[in-house]
Amino acid sequence: MRPWLLYFVFVAVYTGTTTLADGVSPQEAKQLRDEVRDMFYHAFNGYMKHAFPLDELRPLSCKGEDSLGGYALTLIDSLDTLALLGDRERFSSAVEWVSRNVQFNIDKTVSVFETTIRILGGLLSAHLIASDYATGMKVQNYKNELLHLAEDLALRMLPAFDTPTGIPFGSVNLRHGVDENESKITSTAGGGTLTLEFGVLSRLTNNTIFERVSKNAVRGIWARRSQIDLVGAHINVFSGEWTQKDAGIGTSIDSFYEYLLKAYLLFGDEEYLFMFQEAYKAAMRYLHHDPWYVEVNMNSAATVWPLFNSLQAFWPGLQVLAGDIDPAIRTHAAFFSVWKKYGYTPEGFNLATLSVQNGQRSYPLRPELIESTYWLYKATRDRRYLEVGRDMLASLQYGAKCPCGYCHISDVESHKQDDHMESFFLAETVKYLWLLFDLAVDSDNIVESGPYRYIFSTEGHFLPATPEIALASEHCSYFGSFCKGDDRCSYGILSNTRDSKDRNGTQKVVLDAPIITKSLDLVGARGFVKGDCAGLTHAQKFGISYFEDIEDESTVARKEPRTEVEISEMEDDNKVENEDLETCSTNGETRKTQAEEEEEKGNKELLKVSQFVIEEDNKNANKKDQTIHDVS
Repeated sequence: MRPWLLYFVFVAVYTGTTTLADGVSPQEAKQLRDEVRDMFYHAFNGYMKHAFPLDELRPLSCKGEDSLGGYALTLIDSLDTLALLGDRERFSSAVEWVSRNVQFNIDKTVSVFETTIRILGGLLSAHLIASDYATGMKVQNYKNELLHLAEDLALRMLPAFDTPTGIPFGSVNLRHGVDENESKITSTAGGGTLTLEFGVLSRLTNNTIFERVSKNAVRGIWARRSQIDLVGAHINVFSGEWTQKDAGIGTSIDSFYEYLLKAYLLFGDEEYLFMFQEAYKAAMRYLHHDPWYVEVNMNSAATVWPLFNSLQAFWPGLQVLAGDIDPAIRTHAAFFSVWKKYGYTPEGFNLATLSVQNGQRSYPLRPELIESTYWLYKATRDRRYLEVGRDMLASLQYGAKCPCGYCHISDVESHKQDDHMESFFLAETVKYLWLLFDLAVDSDNIVESGPYRYIFSTEGHFLPATPEIALASEHCSYFGSFCKGDDRCSYGILSNTRDSKDRNGTQKVVLDAPIITKSLDLVGARGFVKGDCAGLTHAQKFGISYFEDIEDESTVARKEPRTEVEISEMEDDNKVENEDLETCSTNGETRKTQAEEEEEKGNKELLKVSQFVIEEDNKNANKKDQTIHDVS
């Protein structure tokens, strides 16, 4: 047995049988919650005094810096945290300032991923709070200014999606579009973590293009998965070829998995559920070495890195949402053992040498392990997770607090501080800590006791499952189509939603906990696809599977990783037309099946669907949706 596998077994047994000596009482939980609140204001006030309106705070030198676009990034990222804490005065004044002063007609090249999750998500979450009396934080005289800013920003990022695969460039200039020398390589997370923000924007503005392009980016990635349903870390957005074939649940891939499930939970779109279940099954089969996860070659499943990296720590929280609690508990315990060893989680911990990975020694105030702690406590109400939270809070207070905020830890062994504080410290790290302890006290906050159920974005922005956003009976999507008020548009999952009213008579839309079964049977789902072909599997309907799914569940053998030569041979074999597939007729026109298209054009040609959608939208959309220059 390999040494690092022995360590797997040791930690699984050790962490599963030990408990901390003293528990966290309700009174102590209240004190800890108040301490986290003070932590937030120490950092937020430091930013407002020393860095605002620059993007981020340098908490050691008490100065500011522009790190993303120069539009008060930390303030926008913190808006919904202010609302969560019930700070009506600061929330209202911040919304008003952003409404009056922020604009995106600037000659700056920004990350599509970071701008989406931090700025676009922050604007949308704050808008949905500020515009709704039911949240208790309605801002007087607010006239949807944040929504208009969000739409303007998203329009300026649209040129990034103009690629043959539909997968966006990693960066875009907010005034001039994509530079001709822009890299064609992007990460899987960068291209596949846009669906929540862009989807919500489409449903709030009735402009379909945002949901279309973000969904087609996901399709472009998923269609290029390996034979064993794994995706790599980096991909060429023009050729669709993987430039880094390491598969994992951490760096460069993490939130791709996260948004597959969360897009289903928020929008009720079964296509996302289908993709998530297939991706999750593959991850648990090939990446999971209980209780750890490793990086493997996406084609052969051969181990590349026996490495825990800190971004993996979101995974137990995602498993809670998927209803897979037991492995989440074990993995969280293993991850926390690394925190206990160093006081923080390093960016990389080598499971073969049981030491910090060279070049990955820092802790940049990441929230992922705290996030998973919150979700596990919410699911189990096991008070040991309050003890975990207490230890994490103590580490931050002891080692990361500095004169004007909280510092990065440049080395988890020496605890040396670095003069930087990412905006996500206030958007996520502090937020999840506060929610953890508040849940143990009275949970009288907008997330736990508000009028809606919320889905958290990967940046910690909470997006409500309002009827406008989430009711399956009002929305449908097929190749990005979007419609309202049409009986034909139904996902067939209304049993997973229910309406209720709180004690004040406020209408609530409650999403029941998802039931993720071991096998999918979506063929019988009601046909929200116009021209639905009876007898085709869900994968064939959507064109998101390389090959026809003809295996009977009772006789399916476990897929084994194969060599690249074997995979190539299988690809050739599966190009043969399947005679059982039938041609479907839609409005009198013949629509080719997936198998026919594969034989005629090959797998790569199928991926032109995303480009087709963009071109069709450009023909029919308003001129302001077509180019960044029209907006300017």
